[in-house]
Amino acid sequence: MSLCAAIAVVPAGGFKRACRGTVLERRVVAAKPCRRRSVVGPTALFTGLVQGTADVVSFDSVGDFARLKLTFPPGTLSGILIGASVSCNGTCLTVVETAGDTASFDLIVETLRATNLGELLPGSKVNFERSARVGDEIGGHTVSGHVHVQAKIVEQVDTENNRMVMFELDSKWSKYILPKGFVAVDGCSLTVGETSAGRFNVWLIPETIRQTVFDGKNVGSTVNIEIESQTQAIVDTIERVLAEKGL
Repeated sequence: MSLCAAIAVVPAGGFKRACRGTVLERRVVAAKPCRRRSVVGPTALFTGLVQGTADVVSFDSVGDFARLKLTFPPGTLSGILIGASVSCNGTCLTVVETAGDTASFDLIVETLRATNLGELLPGSKVNFERSARVGDEIGGHTVSGHVHVQAKIVEQVDTENNRMVMFELDSKWSKYILPKGFVAVDGCSLTVGETSAGRFNVWLIPETIRQTVFDGKNVGSTVNIEIESQTQAIVDTIERVLAEKGL
């Protein structure tokens, strides 16, 4: 703790009301010790604006555990530390080893079960985004890197200027995916197009396709889905309140 001191200007005769002509003097008043506020460590946060793709160097699986090693574009890992968070295909992973433009991550059984990272092979590509910093532009939406469910591409239509992609997933998640709402697909913040039970589509512009793994996705490919957290909270709260009222 540190001592804080305050310089107060008070009447020479004390704190009685000062009249015209009263001589004022400066006194140093010792304040009570000030407690420093504890610094809370940051929580990993992403924006859904994919920064590029990384190449899989190796994927070493041992039972229900795996070590994933990725090569990133030059300069991407500048300043990164062991323990930092990186979103890989929308999955928040912790850096356990670095060397130049490569970084390694450990995948536990739940990560392998819940995401498409278990399908990776040397030469595969993943979307990546480093954790956002205070002051960074949130151009997409708040993404935690906690994948809720996997979806499969069931239809893909290319036109001159964009691509329509239709996804199919467990229908219990459909109530959280609303037209014009947000959804993170392999870590990419996208606007929902049309929805139906167990299905929804999005429209991709050429830049999104060029910058992400969507360039190599086809019908049958799997993707990681993260539901927008505020939408989920609102829907769950409304359902709970209605159930409590017997409606």
